Amino acid sequence: MSEANKECSGHLSQKSPETGREVLVVGTSGTNADDQPVGDSITVKIGATVPTGFEHTAAEEVKEKLCAESTISKDRGRIYFEINSKNLPQVHCLKSVDNLFVVVQEFSDYQFKDTKEETLQDFQLLAEKLPWSNPLEVWKINNSLKKKRSWRKVVNKKSTPKENAKKANAENYSEQPHSEKHSIADTVDTSTKTLEGLPLESNKKTECCSDGGDKDKAPSISCDTLQIEEGRLPGTATAASDEDVPATCENDCDLPDGQEASKLLKFRVTCNRAGEKHNFTSNEAARDFGGAVQDFFLWKPDMTKFDIEVLLNIHNNEVVVAIALTEESLHKRNITHFGPTTLRSTLAYGMLRLCKPQPSDIIIDPMCGTGAIPLEGAMEWPCSYYMAGDNNELAINRTINNINHIHNKRHNKGSTACGLPIDTVQWDLCKLPIRTGSADIIVTDMPFGKRIGSRKKNWDLYPSCLKEMGRVCRPEIGKAVLLTQDKKCFAKTLSTMGHLWQKSHTVWVNVGGLHAAVYFLKRTSLSFNKITEDNENKEPAEKTKTEE
Repeated sequence: MSEANKECSGHLSQKSPETGREVLVVGTSGTNADDQPVGDSITVKIGATVPTGFEHTAAEEVKEKLCAESTISKDRGRIYFEINSKNLPQVHCLKSVDNLFVVVQEFSDYQFKDTKEETLQDFQLLAEKLPWSNPLEVWKINNSLKKKRSWRKVVNKKSTPKENAKKANAENYSEQPHSEKHSIADTVDTSTKTLEGLPLESNKKTECCSDGGDKDKAPSISCDTLQIEEGRLPGTATAASDEDVPATCENDCDLPDGQEASKLLKFRVTCNRAGEKHNFTSNEAARDFGGAVQDFFLWKPDMTKFDIEVLLNIHNNEVVVAIALTEESLHKRNITHFGPTTLRSTLAYGMLRLCKPQPSDIIIDPMCGTGAIPLEGAMEWPCSYYMAGDNNELAINRTINNINHIHNKRHNKGSTACGLPIDTVQWDLCKLPIRTGSADIIVTDMPFGKRIGSRKKNWDLYPSCLKEMGRVCRPEIGKAVLLTQDKKCFAKTLSTMGHLWQKSHTVWVNVGGLHAAVYFLKRTSLSFNKITEDNENKEPAEKTKTEE
């Protein structure tokens, strides 16, 4: 066994009764053989996927809540920060984070070889050179923190890309088909597996059978479950036909030294690749690197019911090897009743954080959908007051159901809180039943004109909405954060609303492959009543002039 593996203090070292060979095993309790806490002194680098465009917002939250400085990856939608393993529970409480992983090693300028064969050979040799010990220790500690384990269904190879897209859209209840980095395999809940006694580390080689009976070749294990990456620019996605489907392992490997299959740690390797200058595919990288990982640890490949997922993230010349800490996105919170355009909670949090809510602020979402924005605000900034409204009765019912779910969840935990500071109203978007100049902040996800409404209708809807928002928002101190993918219509509308709104800045985001924008607007100091009086005086004057 390598010295690096022997130094991993959090694992139990046992001898195989059959061979006497020493292997390391992992448990879920976070203690070693002497029941002493482990990992308190481990400092590791954590990576997180965040909504594209909100990297700096996520970095601010990490600094505020964890007192850690973050670096933003060249690959958009990712940040990295160092923490002590004892702060891992706080990492899972971050509101702007989609998925988490612990970095094994990062190569900022990886030198790929000239030929595909040489590059893949490098990937095979890379596995045994990496410092696995601390990341695996953090992974073990993380088992007691992550959500309920889920099994993933592999997309049918025979399905056409159009059919696969339809299936993916049916599983995703948002304007964006896929807005976080995740595999195309969807999830179903199942019970958490106990990992006690599973072999964790070993650098001994094992022979595996292939279709031709050649035991010298590693099987095609671990898949490239292609990730639909938020923020990936056109031309950088791995869109080759041979990468659309996860690679599968049809062959069962011989169990090392008579160990039972039920006690083998199951794993897969997922490759996320962006860039056009690579001489290999994501499937090939995942296959060869995964084969080396299997040989090094004696783990068993399993594409769907795996215990540990190794990530191989490649962005141009940047290569990061990591171990996943989350099995499903952390943005799946608060919402239980989904609609056709449900906004991700992480994106809702980023939009709210832009306007920095203060105690006693009145915050309005005039097109609330399923209530993701007011719910996220009420959970994170409970001293503000929220009004959620929509013109669709079904949307209002979903919002109410989601609010009730939070109430019931708190009640079941013994909370005596009186409720969330949210009122829900069905209203006309262009005639809000709110007093003029009474709102401090307006945050909403405007119709893109794809699943809801149409681009043609937006040309009438946007001007009316912005005008009504200007009426209810406080002059000079009021703010609005608006998300839309119909940028042309919004820009044209905003140019005619200069007397009410001034654009502060724009955050460009990728919403499931749609290039959208979050506009941060500030209310001008001009009173809406003054504008109305001027218009009323202007109309008689024009009428008199016409008569003359």
